[in-house]
Amino acid sequence: MSSITLKTVVFLGSARNITPPWGGDSRLGDRVLNWVKTTLASRKESLGSDTIQHDITIVDPLEVFAEGGALSGFTGGELRAPVFFMKPDDIPEATKQLQAKIQAADCYLIVSPEYNHSIPPALSSVMGHFGGSNYKCKPSGIVTYSPGPFAGMRAAMAIQVMCHELGCLPVSKLCGLPSPNDMLEADGTPKDGEHRMLNQLPELLTQLEWMAVAMKNQREKTGSF
Repeated sequence: MSSITLKTVVFLGSARNITPPWGGDSRLGDRVLNWVKTTLASRKESLGSDTIQHDITIVDPLEVFAEGGALSGFTGGELRAPVFFMKPDDIPEATKQLQAKIQAADCYLIVSPEYNHSIPPALSSVMGHFGGSNYKCKPSGIVTYSPGPFAGMRAAMAIQVMCHELGCLPVSKLCGLPSPNDMLEADGTPKDGEHRMLNQLPELLTQLEWMAVAMKNQREKTGSF
C-alpha cells in the first residue's frame, strides 16, 4: 500500500480577538480549528490501495493581517491591493510565499463562523486577495460553527458560492457545529467523543480526499484548464 500526502490549506474565517461582554472565548473558532487540525494530523484513511495523509498549512487572518504578516502594509482586510493587480516585483516576499502555498495546495478546508448570516469579511478578503487561477481544479470543504443552533449554515451557503467562483469546488458534505464550546475543549478535544455532530467532519474529509486525489491525478496528466 502506497501513501499519498495531500497539501491541505486550512483557512480560518474569523479575525475576532475580543471577549464579548457576556463572556466566553475571544475567538470561538480556535476550538473548532484545533479539532480540525488534530483530526487531519491523525487521519490515515485508505482510498483504494493508497493511504491518505495531510500536510497542513493554516491561514489565520489574525496573523496574515497583523504587522509583518503576508497581507499587511501594502494592503489590509479591506483589500486595498489584490495581489493579481500587482506587478510581480512589487509583491512582498511573505505574500509570494503565501500565494505559493495556496497555489500548490491539493485541497482546501474553510473553518468559519457566520457574520450577519453571511461570509465573515476576513475570510472573503484573505481568499479574495488571490485570483481564481490559484485555486482552480481543486476541491474544498466547509466547516462552520456558531454559538447558536444554526451552526453557521447560512454562511456555508454563501461560502459555497464563493468557492465555486474561485474554482475550488466544494464537496456536498458540510460540517456544522452549533455551540462548539459545549462540544469541544479549548484545545479542540471533544468533551464527548461519541457526540453525533462530530461524525460530520470524517464524512466531509472522505469526500474531500476522494476529489482531491482525482483532481490531483488529472492535473498531473493534463495540467489545468
